[in-house]
Amino acid sequence: MRKLRAFFWTCLVGWVFASCAPKQADVVTFGICTDVHLPTMHDSEYRIRTFIDSMKATQPDFIIELGDFIIPKEQYAGYFATWNSFEGEKYHVIGNHEMDGGTSREAALAYRNMRSSYYSFEKNGFHFIVLDGNDKKNPDVKGYQQFIGPEQLAWLKSDLENTKHPVIVFSHQGLNLYPGVEENYGVENYREIQSILEKHNADHPKQKVIACFNGHTHWDVADQVNGIYYITLTSMAYHWLGDDYVHVRYSDEVDKNFKWIKYTAPFKEPLWAVVEISSEGYIKIKGRESEWVGPSPWELGYPEQFKQYMRPAISDRYLKF
Repeated sequence: MRKLRAFFWTCLVGWVFASCAPKQADVVTFGICTDVHLPTMHDSEYRIRTFIDSMKATQPDFIIELGDFIIPKEQYAGYFATWNSFEGEKYHVIGNHEMDGGTSREAALAYRNMRSSYYSFEKNGFHFIVLDGNDKKNPDVKGYQQFIGPEQLAWLKSDLENTKHPVIVFSHQGLNLYPGVEENYGVENYREIQSILEKHNADHPKQKVIACFNGHTHWDVADQVNGIYYITLTSMAYHWLGDDYVHVRYSDEVDKNFKWIKYTAPFKEPLWAVVEISSEGYIKIKGRESEWVGPSPWELGYPEQFKQYMRPAISDRYLKF
């Protein structure tokens, strides 16, 4: 009987101490890259392989690319196989260039085994939402889109309402607005989306939206708007300059076979980041730094007002929430 009592009190004391112990923080890590533009660059095999080799060594909880990755053509199948060689969880975002060459959004999704262009998943106590900024405002509009339509917004509200965890959002086009040289970057109805996120945070402070990650602009910038971080990651490969800043960066042979490179300012080494988010209240971004191949945009006369956003690097950041 004494042994039974001793066992009971030992279990009770252990349960009390376990119950009183501070809760261990939820932590999630992921590898992230964007705007890889595999069909554009002559050294794309090196760039994507270097990223995947690094992720195999780092072993984050998952990897994700934020769009403008590849179109479904046989000549690029090897690149896609390299991406899929990462054995852990991996996710895609649909960018505007996923539909190049007459590719439909449905074909782009099928190539990636995606059931929908917007979806959510959970990992280590965090809720992740992937949005698609390629909706049409009306059926007749042509060209690249920067819009999130009513059906997707209704889904977003429902998904937010049902989550029990803090939220991170991924998209290709940004959910904030930045002025560009020829166009503004960010989904056209960005304020509507920000309002949805902000209302959710007011109603559900324990499941608040912490940050939104995007690509598309090929910029390196982080802003905080009404308590939510909007983090833009630059391309793995280059910054687009356009017709007024053409410069042959590599050999004539490369220029002949990869005609779009001369419209860009390429990065010598591929860029990506590893992100760590903790329920203790921080986002830690470990980026990479490279250098321009050939003259910088500023040496070619690119507007210096964009210097604050454009550099051959993804910045290290420590952001508190």
